[in-house]
Amino acid sequence: MQIREVLEVKAGGEIFSIAPDALVEEAVARMVERGIGSLVVLKDDVLVGFITERDIVRGMHRDSVCLTGYKVSDIMEQEPLVVTPEDSVDYARDAMTKSHTSHLVVLDGNRLAGVISFHDVARACLKEANFENALLKRYIKHWPE
Repeated sequence: MQIREVLEVKAGGEIFSIAPDALVEEAVARMVERGIGSLVVLKDDVLVGFITERDIVRGMHRDSVCLTGYKVSDIMEQEPLVVTPEDSVDYARDAMTKSHTSHLVVLDGNRLAGVISFHDVARACLKEANFENALLKRYIKHWPE
């Protein structure tokens, strides 16, 4: 299964973003309002970073919890892990597991194609496993004796 298929199945498919000079409070508010855990950071429609809940928590720890007045660019990941629509879900799962990352940016060339979460990857893996399981059960059911 490819990342392209995961993006097609994702509900909504909207990509949520924020500017690098936006305040961290704005990023937190946007994530809470949308029920999401990450935002793509765009400057003039170009990917310049990625901010996740984890980046915010790390920033809070680093600066004794207070991030008032901080800009997104102060704590965002400047070189996020990126996958392409042609990459496999297995590759994405391995990359996320090894780097302890919960979200990946999907780039199709230089065009932002979406963002996938570990939840999206797990759901795709489960769907694929269930399909394979059904095929195997059907095969075994018709096994010649």
